[in-house]
Amino acid sequence: MTAEKPLRGWRVLVPRGGPWGHGVAAELRLRGAIPVVAPSINFAGTADEPALDRGLARLAAGDYDWISVTSATTVDVLAAHRAVIPDHTRIAAVGETTAAALGAAGYRVDFVPRRDNSASGLLAEWAEATDGVVPLRILALRSDIAKPVLTDGLRAAGHDVDAVVAYRTVGVPIAPDTVARVAAGQFDAILITSGSVANQISIQIGLVPSRTVIACIGPRTAVDAEAAGLRVDLVARERSSESLIDTLEELAVRRPMQGPLP
Repeated sequence: MTAEKPLRGWRVLVPRGGPWGHGVAAELRLRGAIPVVAPSINFAGTADEPALDRGLARLAAGDYDWISVTSATTVDVLAAHRAVIPDHTRIAAVGETTAAALGAAGYRVDFVPRRDNSASGLLAEWAEATDGVVPLRILALRSDIAKPVLTDGLRAAGHDVDAVVAYRTVGVPIAPDTVARVAAGQFDAILITSGSVANQISIQIGLVPSRTVIACIGPRTAVDAEAAGLRVDLVARERSSESLIDTLEELAVRRPMQGPLP
């Protein structure tokens, strides 16, 4: 470990693939860490693909004032369908991670909640971000397991919302060798970026050795990780990949690599 690169030599499990996972891995390498990308979740087609197709066709036709995007996986779906978002249709992202994914896929972002990067946070700042205009035509894309917090709240506020399930979240088997290495304490940290990832780590790996830091991207994810049976050692100050790595780096300054948790 060096003062310049506190994460030098740290082996970090990134249990998510795609542009986000590989982008995080690239940043970890720049900081001296040894990332291992091992996707634990993926998205599968929605059970109602025609509804998604209709929603995206209406989006391309300019029928919506806003589209709400509440996960980086939703961005993957937009990119996979080559979704066209007209210039007049504004884009709301639930947090910095989703906003970064939108940018990487070539989409702009018009609104990210400042205080709480969650569906509730998006709802709480919606009126301010949209100058109180009611009603607005909104396309709300979500996963099959997402709670309809945003959709219900926007409808209650008088907006015209089309809620469309964009994908199903499914588990992806982590390579047995990687699972064995985690169980043997050969990783210094695991990055947890969603409740779905936490569930898969709990199911596929089980008890994580105490020397391995379990780092969560935000308070909501930390709650979900604990509910999945994982302990939580570190929570990023802001819900972004950059903050997650920064916070891990700060911990690395305080503790020797492979030493006991503080």
